[in-house]
Amino acid sequence: MSDKKIKAMIANTFLEVADALETGQYGKKPVIGFASEGSEHGQDNIEEAMKIAEMKGLKAVLIEGEDLHKKMEEMLDSGEIDGAVTMHYPFPIGVSTVGKVVTPGKGKPMYIATTTGTSDTDRISGMVKNAIYGIIAAKADGVENPTVGIANIDGARQTEKALLKLAENGYDINFAESVRADGGIVMRGNDLLGGTPDIMVMDSLTGNLMMKVFSSYTTGGNYESLGFGYGPGVGEGYDRLIMIVSRASGAPVIAGAMEFATNLIRHDWKKIADEEFEKANKAGLKDIINELKSAGKKDAGAAAEEVKMPPKEVVTSQIPGIEVMDLEDAVKALWKAGIYAESGMGCTGPIVLMSDANKDKAHEILKAAGYVS
Repeated sequence: MSDKKIKAMIANTFLEVADALETGQYGKKPVIGFASEGSEHGQDNIEEAMKIAEMKGLKAVLIEGEDLHKKMEEMLDSGEIDGAVTMHYPFPIGVSTVGKVVTPGKGKPMYIATTTGTSDTDRISGMVKNAIYGIIAAKADGVENPTVGIANIDGARQTEKALLKLAENGYDINFAESVRADGGIVMRGNDLLGGTPDIMVMDSLTGNLMMKVFSSYTTGGNYESLGFGYGPGVGEGYDRLIMIVSRASGAPVIAGAMEFATNLIRHDWKKIADEEFEKANKAGLKDIINELKSAGKKDAGAAAEEVKMPPKEVVTSQIPGIEVMDLEDAVKALWKAGIYAESGMGCTGPIVLMSDANKDKAHEILKAAGYVS
């Protein structure tokens, strides 16, 4: 080995010791590359992000070249950088990003699963996978036993049923409880603002919208100043650490994404991802996904069957938890059994109404038909 290389090694060792004494963190400092596709806030914004990252004790480098994404991938694959932050990266189907925001209610961090990309071409299957992706990101960021809630959006109840089944099969999911009086796994707007769960599950389009609201609600919308960006791409077998920010992301968010990436590397995110996918698959994740994709396709003849409405009764009891697209079919299932029922919309979502006397029997019928859990 040449004297020059020996001196470089000694210099790097002293730098690592100095960093460890300053930050309390020992070992090689992760290197995060930033491939900017052009900030809406100009070059000054990028330079400011690099300065903030340096002040946080992070090791960040600018990636330069004609094809930034290609260069970024080469640097990741060669080990020249350990993680990367970029914009508008085309993840493959099956990979989506888990964002991290700071909720305004109590200043609590919350992971939005997911925010860009497509976990699955089927909406409900995608949301189920998003829950796993969120757990991976949160654990890899240092949250040992993160809580999981499902945003009250289209598909929430079907996602809830699938995740409860996964949990029954042995996959450890720590479900959150809504702060609202009626509780439950399905989260309300209040829970979003207060950060009730550590992980809020939703589809990526809704997640993308939520990221923009949480990161720029104090600036008028054109400058994302809060949080840690749209997060890492997560998917089974995906082993590149690529974090996403937007062209509207301000310097604090870009630096926050670099900090997020550094934490993931220090907690060995690849190992955590492999372990979580192994546990989820052992609990039948793939079977549940396959069932979801074939479920709901009820027999065409049964769907077209004319069902006569029973004599009308006063309806004072209700059963929630039914997907809005299944609401009328659920009512007809009760009619077919001779129970008068009506559909409605409660404050937590769709409901089926029936008499007090028929509630227990109605619940058994709807559960047997797969409309409620």
